[in-house]
Amino acid sequence: MIFKVYYQEVKSEIPVRERTKGLYIEAETEREVRDKLVNREYNIEFIQQLDDAHLAYEQQSENYTVETI
Repeated sequence: MIFKVYYQEVKSEIPVRERTKGLYIEAETEREVRDKLVNREYNIEFIQQLDDAHLAYEQQSENYTVETI
């Protein structure tokens, strides 16, 4: 499964929507995604499991790259 993670790069700052970034990770569960990102100092806002239709839409974006951790 592919998950999209919405995050802020600076954990100590208050989240600001305009600075929210996204990345894609392949994992079996949301817990596995969090475990893979534990060493990064991200302030994770939301983790979304992508269904087939949403994944197909995201793959059309030039920013679509699945992280390998």
